[in-house]
Formats: sequence, structure tokens, C-alpha cells
Amino acid sequence: MDTRLTTAEINENQQLLQEYAPAQEALAVLQENDGRLDASFDQLWEEEYGRQDYASGESLWEVTLRVLRQEICGDEGFRSKIYDYNKNPGSASLLTGAIVYLVSLTTLPINPAIATIIVLYVVKIGLNIFCEYTEPVD
Repeated sequence: MDTRLTTAEINENQQLLQEYAPAQEALAVLQENDGRLDASFDQLWEEEYGRQDYASGESLWEVTLRVLRQEICGDEGFRSKIYDYNKNPGSASLLTGAIVYLVSLTTLPINPAIATIIVLYVVKIGLNIFCEYTEPVD
């Protein structure tokens, strides 16, 4: 699924998260990648951990989302943070809180900039869609 943030969405998030440096890093990478969340994730991952080749036919983005789906979809704390943000999408503290919570929740080695990309993806497509609809079918 090629999900992108529009230039307007990137600009809105830059304003909203102007006090949170990791988010600014993620949003700058999003701008470089024309709003493509998957490409931005890949770039941030490579900057953090170096270039890696995997034997699987899936991209690192797809595998990460599958693992996160298992970890966050049943977590009421994360669900609550996303729902609270969706009720008040202008709240920087709620969005930052969801990003920080994701970093602390997951067993994956993600930094706050990578978590920002993931949270923006979940917010963009919706938590229920992320948890139910986007799961690959065998």
C-alpha cells in the first residue's frame, strides 16, 4: 500500500510538532520522499542501522508493520492515545505522546523519528483499518 502524506499534511505536522526534534527529522525526510511513508521509513532505518539486505520477499516496512500490528493493536494504551488524538487533531502533546508511547511499547529497535513515521501512517489510514484491513491475506 503506497500511502503518502500531502505537502499540506507535512506542513501541518511540522507546525504541530515544531517542539519535538525527532518529528522534525522525520518530517524533513518525508518532504525529501514526496510524502511517501514507506520510503521515509526505509531512509531513516538505513541512516540509523545501515543498509541491510534481507532474504524475505517482503520489504522491511511490510515486516515492521506486521510485527507492530501484533504489538499495538491489542494495546489499549496505544489505542487510547490514537483515539484521543483523533478527537483533538491539533494537539501536539497527544501526537507526541503517541510517538513516545510507541517507542516504549514495541520490542522493535525504533527511534522516535522512525516511530513518528509509523504513528503518522496509523493516523493517516486509521487505527481500525491498520489493525484489521491492512493485514495481508494468505
